[in-house]
Amino acid sequence: MPSGREALSRLKDVPRGVWALGLVSMFMDISSEMIHALLPVYLVTVLGASMTAVGLIEGVAEATAMAVKIFSGALSDWLGKRKLLAAIGYGLAAFTKPVFPLATGLGWIVTARFVDRIGKGIRGAPRDALIADLTPQAVRGAAFGLRQSLDTAGAFLGPLAAIGLMALTLNDFTLVFWIAVVPAFVSFALIVFAVREPASTGPGPERPRPRFADAGRFSIGFWLVVAIAAVLTLARFSEAFLVLRAQNLGMPIALVPAILVIMNVVYAVSAYPAGVVSDRLGRTGVLAIGIAALIVADLLLAFGGHIAVMLLGVVFWGLHMGLTQGLLAALIADKAPVDLRGTAFGVFNLASGAALLAASVAAGLIWDAFGPAATFLAGAGISVVALAGLVAVSRRLAARPS
Repeated sequence: MPSGREALSRLKDVPRGVWALGLVSMFMDISSEMIHALLPVYLVTVLGASMTAVGLIEGVAEATAMAVKIFSGALSDWLGKRKLLAAIGYGLAAFTKPVFPLATGLGWIVTARFVDRIGKGIRGAPRDALIADLTPQAVRGAAFGLRQSLDTAGAFLGPLAAIGLMALTLNDFTLVFWIAVVPAFVSFALIVFAVREPASTGPGPERPRPRFADAGRFSIGFWLVVAIAAVLTLARFSEAFLVLRAQNLGMPIALVPAILVIMNVVYAVSAYPAGVVSDRLGRTGVLAIGIAALIVADLLLAFGGHIAVMLLGVVFWGLHMGLTQGLLAALIADKAPVDLRGTAFGVFNLASGAALLAASVAAGLIWDAFGPAATFLAGAGISVVALAGLVAVSRRLAARPS
C-alpha cells in the first residue's frame, strides 16, 4: 500500500476537474443509493414482486445504462463535447428521481428505474473519457481511484441516510424517496457550474463521424480487458442480492441498508490506494487480488448461516469492488486510442452491461429454484474462471502504453 505522504502527493497531482467530477458522482450516488438500498425490499414486501422479478428489473435497468454508454461515448468522441453529454445524463437522472415517491405500482418503478439508468448510460462513458482527457498517465490510476472513492462515498452515505430516515419516519418509504431527490439536483448543479472541459476535446473541422470500422483500431490488449471485465461481471450480479441475503438471514428491514453501507465503506476506502499502487506496480496484480476477494465473498455469503459471517462476506465484496472497478477503467484508458476514449468506454460498458443483465436474471432464477447458497456458489465458480483468464493474459495487459 502507498505511504501516507505518497498518497497525499498523488492527491495534489490529480486535476481539479477530476475532484469536481468525483463530487458530482458522490451526490448523485447519495440520491440513487437512498432509493436503491430500499428498493429491493420495497418491491418484495410492499409490491409483492418475486426474486426473479427483482433480478429482471435490476438486470434490465443496469444493462440499459451500460448499452446506452456505447452511443454516448462514440458521440462524445465525434462532438468533442464530453461535459455536455455528461450533464444531460446527470440532469435526466435528477429529473427522474421524483417518480419513485410518486409511483403507485410496479410499472411506475420499472419505468423510473429504466429512465434513470438511461441517464446513467448517457453520462458514464463521456465522464470517464473526460477524466482520462484531464489526467496525465502518471496519475491515471490515482485519478480513477479517487473518482471511484468519492462516488462510493456517496454509495454508503446514501444507505446510511436511508437507515436513519427509515427509523425517524417509521419506515415511510415515500418520504425517504422524496428526500433523496435533493442531492440529485445538487449533483446536476455541480456538473453544470463546477466542471470545465479541456480545450483539447473541443470540436474540430476534421473530426470523423463514428464508424464501426473504428473497432479495428482497438488493440488486442483492449479487447482482453473487455473480455475479462465481462466474465467478472457475470460473477458479480446486482448488489440487490446482498440486501436480500441479509433479509433472508433475519436482519430487520430498517437495518438492511447497512449492507450497502458496509460494502461501500470498504469500497471507498480501498479504491484510491488500489489506484495509486497500480500506477507504481502495475494493474494486473492488484486486479487479481480483487478477483480473489470476490471468490472469498461468495463462499462466505453462500455458507454463512449467521449474520456475522454474511457481513464478513459483504466486506470482501466491497474490497473486491475497490480493487477492480477503478483499475478496469484505468486499463481501458491505458489501452484505447486518445481520440476513441469515449467509444472505448462505451464498448467496455456495453459488454459489462450485457453480462450484468445475464448475471442478475440468472441469479434471480437460481435463487428461486435452488436458494441463496446456490446463487453465490455460481458467482464463485465464474470468478475462478475470470481469475484464470487474467493470469493467462497478465503479461500482455501489464505492458505500459507508449
